[in-house]
Amino acid sequence: MSTSIVLTEQPQHSRLREYKRWFRVTIYIMLLLVAQCTATILGRLYFEKGGKSKWVAALVQSAGFPILVPLLFYSQKYAKPSHSSEPKPKIPILLFIYLVFGLITSAMDLLYAYGLSYLPLSTFALVCASQLGFNAVFTFFLNSQKFTPLIFNSVVLLTLSVTLLASSAESEDTKDLPKEKRIIGFFCALAGSAAFSLQHCLEQLFYEKVMKTEILPAVLSINLYPLIISSGCTLVGLFVSGDWKTVKMEMMEFGNGRVSYVMTLVWTAVTWQIACIGMSGLIFEVSSLFSVVIGNLELTIAPILAVIVFHDKINGVKVIAFLLAIWGVLSYMYQHYLDDRKVKEDKGEGSEV
Repeated sequence: MSTSIVLTEQPQHSRLREYKRWFRVTIYIMLLLVAQCTATILGRLYFEKGGKSKWVAALVQSAGFPILVPLLFYSQKYAKPSHSSEPKPKIPILLFIYLVFGLITSAMDLLYAYGLSYLPLSTFALVCASQLGFNAVFTFFLNSQKFTPLIFNSVVLLTLSVTLLASSAESEDTKDLPKEKRIIGFFCALAGSAAFSLQHCLEQLFYEKVMKTEILPAVLSINLYPLIISSGCTLVGLFVSGDWKTVKMEMMEFGNGRVSYVMTLVWTAVTWQIACIGMSGLIFEVSSLFSVVIGNLELTIAPILAVIVFHDKINGVKVIAFLLAIWGVLSYMYQHYLDDRKVKEDKGEGSEV
């Protein structure tokens, strides 16, 4: 009698846990998309209204890290004890990894700042779709990810999309910026996307080879400490470059006033960290690959918002590039769905045995 009750209750508990998990995943997706779109628009607004410092724009992408501190303490306090027999990584190894990740983050933030300053937001968002292509290549070499036809199709489509945007760079109307700066902005956004994908693949490698767990404190740590290092690096760059001397003048001449200048930078920092929480949650609940795929859904929203907020021009080439990028993202997402379904089927067969 008791056995039958347990057997009937187990599937219910399992379904309840799955519903709760996907509720959390939905919250993380909303946090990531809303915060990432808002942060990108605010980052572009900084340059649109008179901001000029690339180092300031890079700094605010990491400077909101204090938001993650209470979340890390909370997760460490209430985390379930790990039953893994694997030895914990040594502190010098962790410090070295945090340093490498911090340097990659600071380089990525600066590259993205140049891209945002020299490109319309719609073009910038479409170039960032190349993250998936870079992610596929890096995961192939670093994480033993197989190149399926769907992934290959995604990489080809995203490459074509970025190539189309590069070929139409001469016709961009970007506040009368010279062609050389538009090209610099394009390649900086492309290089920033490559750094973003490399960091995520290295993070997955970190879980597999070093930490060998994906408990939430580990996920938050690999985000928080590199952000602290990145903030320090960009702060040094701000003073070495001399851009700190122009901050007061920027504030005085900002298009919407001094209060708007401060609030733009503050909310840019806050929204980037909210996006970071959403991405960390998706890595924890699903996978780093899934977090990159969801993050790239921004490209479907940012160009539309760019037309509304900044009156960016959408020509025929951009429309074709946009459709190719969407096709590539959907192809990548469908491959993830097939992989996830196969894993569930394998687990089901194993439980039956």
